Amino acid sequence: MDRSRRYAVAACLVIAGALEDLQAEPRGPQVIQVEAFAELPVGVRYPEGLAANPQNGEIYVGTFDVREPVSERNNQLLRYSADGRVIAQKLFGPTPLTGLAYAEGYVYILNFGAAKLQRIPAAFDAESPVEDVLSFPALSPPAPAPRTVSNPDGSQDHVRFGSSGTPAPNGLVFARNGDLYVSDSFQGALYHVANALRCSPCELNVIARSPLLATPGSLPFGANGLALNADESRLYVNNAGDGRLLRMTLPDGDVQIVAESLHGADGLLFHDGLLWLVANQADQLLGLDEHGRVRVRSGGFDGLSATGAPLGLLFPASSVIHGDWMVISNLALPLTATEGDEWEEQVTTWNLMRLRLPRHP
Repeated sequence: MDRSRRYAVAACLVIAGALEDLQAEPRGPQVIQVEAFAELPVGVRYPEGLAANPQNGEIYVGTFDVREPVSERNNQLLRYSADGRVIAQKLFGPTPLTGLAYAEGYVYILNFGAAKLQRIPAAFDAESPVEDVLSFPALSPPAPAPRTVSNPDGSQDHVRFGSSGTPAPNGLVFARNGDLYVSDSFQGALYHVANALRCSPCELNVIARSPLLATPGSLPFGANGLALNADESRLYVNNAGDGRLLRMTLPDGDVQIVAESLHGADGLLFHDGLLWLVANQADQLLGLDEHGRVRVRSGGFDGLSATGAPLGLLFPASSVIHGDWMVISNLALPLTATEGDEWEEQVTTWNLMRLRLPRHP
């Protein structure tokens, strides 16, 4: 073989190897950086739930202000333009808000403090009326059944959950047919509301009550963020206190564990084949496949800006798709009574971050 032919063969082998590398299984998660998107108005803090209007790109933010005394709270529903300007504020005062969703010209609100599902026109202003859709009751029994945990040494732990019967509506997700699913963080339950866009009165049905939906963890929230997979055959749910991603085959399958060690698994959504999970105690946003493997990772806390706003992610709570971007809320909520042990105590301006969605996760 002459020299020119040897060079040609070698070049072909190099190209073939490069193509194989491109087609091979990824060797680790894709890492994406976040950037600042918008700040909350002065005096408003703790952004939690997010929703977006796909028609005009407006973003809605609900706050989870649980300060004591109650008179200090300033809970609001905020309406942002597509480019991150505040264009409306609706006062909710003492009652903190959790999950939000946009559907057919309305923003649906889980009013955690009032234990209600409410809605308001998407083009709301400060004077727009809020409509009650349904109330969440105390369940009987107040807590799910005990959980048995098998240990490596052959012993077992038996976890019994306490509950005062206080409803805690937290995450919500709409199905394409208008049905709604809601999680209850304190009572360890999942709810279903048929035809939630038009029902009157609306009927609330308990579809799961599992010890996997409750928690004895230091973060006192069990069932949290919800997401439906592409064909809506499975409902995924985060357990924040246990740091787990769970799933339930609809309409009445058992709750099962998909992934663990997801510290503070909070907000959840399904997009482009990935489950986007906000790990609030890890200051991260993770994109997991349906087997539970992390495919994308973003975030980390990088300090405070000159205005006292988080750089990166600090106790992030929710995310929402916004065109080619994903917007994330920095809840930045201090959890402990001890002073000086959390960066969240130093935050003076609360903000929203964003990242550009990967084309090929």
